[in-house]
Amino acid sequence: MDPAALKESWAYVAKNGDDVPLFFYSHLFLSHPEVRSMFPVSMSAQRDKLVTALGTVVSNVDQFDKVAPVLGQLGSDHRRFRVSPDQYNAVGGSLLATLKHFLGDQWTDELAGDWAAAYGVIAKTMVQGAEESAKTTPSWWDAEVVSVERRTLDVAVIQMRPEQLLPYRPGQSVAVEVPQRPRLWRYYSPANVSRDDGTIELHVQIVDGGQVSSAIVKELQPGNTVRLSAPIGTALTLEDPTRDLLMVAGGTGLAPMKAVIEEVDRYWRDTGRGPRVHLFHGARMPWNLYDDEAMRRMAQRSWFTYDAAVSDDSTYPGQRGTVGQVAAARGGWRGYRAMVCGSRAMIDATVPQLVAAGIPHDDIRYEDFGEGGYRPRSDTAKDG
Repeated sequence: MDPAALKESWAYVAKNGDDVPLFFYSHLFLSHPEVRSMFPVSMSAQRDKLVTALGTVVSNVDQFDKVAPVLGQLGSDHRRFRVSPDQYNAVGGSLLATLKHFLGDQWTDELAGDWAAAYGVIAKTMVQGAEESAKTTPSWWDAEVVSVERRTLDVAVIQMRPEQLLPYRPGQSVAVEVPQRPRLWRYYSPANVSRDDGTIELHVQIVDGGQVSSAIVKELQPGNTVRLSAPIGTALTLEDPTRDLLMVAGGTGLAPMKAVIEEVDRYWRDTGRGPRVHLFHGARMPWNLYDDEAMRRMAQRSWFTYDAAVSDDSTYPGQRGTVGQVAAARGGWRGYRAMVCGSRAMIDATVPQLVAAGIPHDDIRYEDFGEGGYRPRSDTAKDG
């Protein structure tokens, strides 16, 4: 395979913008109508997700050793869609047809062979990942909604109880499908450590244009059954239970931080030692500090410090500015590991601010499970 040719050809095709996914999905659904039911009724949110991800991953097959674990996890995660090997073949065929259409005379037999070989490697890795996970875990977990608490205008805290125990580490995320929006899965982080009754707490904020977040906050009811995927992500999990932590959370990015804080609390109670933890939680308006009371109670622990920041209310009596600005300005983070969670814009703004404040980039952890799927650290609100 010629990695340079793969990258160049994909870059050329990608310049055609929305015409690329339009051709891809048209070809896929016309040639294999049986796969249409796997996708949402409305494709407006789906748009270029699949074809863009495929093109990007396959054209970077020369970095396979780095992406192989992620591909295996993606294959496992896609079990919730009941994807079969034949359907991987259908998607691959439509991808090649799309490339041929937009490349025209540049689509040579050699390039076709390179793309086919690269896609074959990717698909095989994903199928094997799915097969391996099927030995130990279900395709998804059904969970009953126990309660829906509307905390603010646009934030709800959901309590749900899976029918089977869903094992996860604090800081990981699970994809969620609600009955009000079938076949639309979005990632959310449990906001708690494992409980004796198995319940899981999710924090959900309405995202502008977000079909799933709006349905959860406005329409989800106790007694509804939702589906949860296997957990994914490690960047926000606790690696060293003795290393001091700086946590910077925007909006419902607080959820995974809260779970890790509970984990640290258990560690302190079990061992009598542990890390110092400093949490900064930011919101645009003060009423969006939806878990402020619980965090202030937690701050009674000697090892935990909590600061709130509000960016858009000039009358707020506390700290004003974006949460990244406030955390960076505080300083004194030498030796700390930083965790950042929030919207993509918040992450993209906060990470450079922390680096400028003296935290090495390698000591900053973040993840993104938004509209474009899983983005490894380098990998919530994690919705649409």
